[in-house]
Amino acid sequence: MFLGHTAAALAGKRAAPRTSFGILLGAAIFLDLLWPVFLLLGWERVRIDPGNTAFTPLDFVSYPISHSLVAALGWSVLAGGVYYAVTRYGFGAWTVGCLVLSHWVLDWLTHRPDLPLWPGSAKVGLGMWHSLPLTLAVELLLFAVGLLIYLGTTRARDGVGRWVFWALMAFYLIVYAANTFGPPPPDVRTVAWMTLAMWLLPLWGWWADAHREVTPQIPQTAFGAVPRPAG
Repeated sequence: MFLGHTAAALAGKRAAPRTSFGILLGAAIFLDLLWPVFLLLGWERVRIDPGNTAFTPLDFVSYPISHSLVAALGWSVLAGGVYYAVTRYGFGAWTVGCLVLSHWVLDWLTHRPDLPLWPGSAKVGLGMWHSLPLTLAVELLLFAVGLLIYLGTTRARDGVGRWVFWALMAFYLIVYAANTFGPPPPDVRTVAWMTLAMWLLPLWGWWADAHREVTPQIPQTAFGAVPRPAG
């Protein structure tokens, strides 16, 4: 759920306004950042299978380290813990951890039954990808809602904050359309290397967010207003 994960990160800015959107985006797609690394190492497997679902030609044969539920829980605790150790921002740490785990939940909605609960377990998935119209409707709706929440939480301080952010959103839509309606990738290695490029997206999000500010009416925690820190 490419746009759905981004939507979760955009909405996460409302829960943790002091956390960079780049960090939130990295958390939301963290499992997919790990996946191509494990593919190249030979620890996880995928195959090109056009028609596997209506939405994607990829058959996710085995990815228990990056995408099992138990692994996702572990990665979420690790990510939230590291973030808290560095920043001491509790709401940010909880949001980061929840975003990592949200990736598995959203994948569970979209994937056919290929997500393990733990390595070697039965596999689950509700299979929304079997319907292209439903997938497009749900993902675009989530993306729009997440975008509205983010825009209601922040505002641009300068042209970079405005145009770099919108360029990122446009890039997401272009890539989503290309992946949805374009030809299948030629081989698994190409899939891995193309997916590795996703590591640049959190940096792009961080750059845009660094030139935006939280709107004055937004509290600095999810549960109440506190004074905004100086600077």
